[in-house]
Amino acid sequence: MSKIFIIIGKSATGKDTIYKRLLEHNDLHLKTVIMYTTRPIRVSEIDGVEYYFVDHERLNELKESNKIIEHRSYNTIHGEWHYFTVNDGQIDLDKYDYIMHGTLYSYGQIRDYFGKDKVIPIYIEVEDGIRLIRAIRREQKQKEPKYAELCRRFLADDEDFSEENIARYGISKRYSNIDINICIQEIIDDIKRLL
Repeated sequence: MSKIFIIIGKSATGKDTIYKRLLEHNDLHLKTVIMYTTRPIRVSEIDGVEYYFVDHERLNELKESNKIIEHRSYNTIHGEWHYFTVNDGQIDLDKYDYIMHGTLYSYGQIRDYFGKDKVIPIYIEVEDGIRLIRAIRREQKQKEPKYAELCRRFLADDEDFSEENIARYGISKRYSNIDINICIQEIIDDIKRLL
């Protein structure tokens, strides 16, 4: 039975790096699902690779067409940003296994949409002090760093990823990303056991 593996974790835990490194392991045969967002594109990002960057008008068109699988929005200091997954033909569980990244909330919506037996969480964690340093270093590379948004997101993570919320979504397995190579190998071993 095909699976969707969803990488979850607080900001700056290395989710994007782990996601990219897992895709390099061709023996896993994981397909990608590109999510959509209305937030501004970052310097290092490419439209259609990390996300499809769209405007609010396109989001509303997809909603009206009942194409949204999961959707979450954030009131940032730069306005409302939306992140969402679309039923646009990218996912075919009769043929392929997939890897995605998201939040607890998006994981729950995707799990409810496709079924608990088909959607597997990969929860990444890093000590908060290390996360904060990583987040600041990443933001410093941006053309226009948004430190206030970084702080808002960092603080929001404590609430979003509370122990109560993690338990509510039934997540028990955690992967510590102190040494990324060890973390990735653990994830690969678990994915192979499930495929």
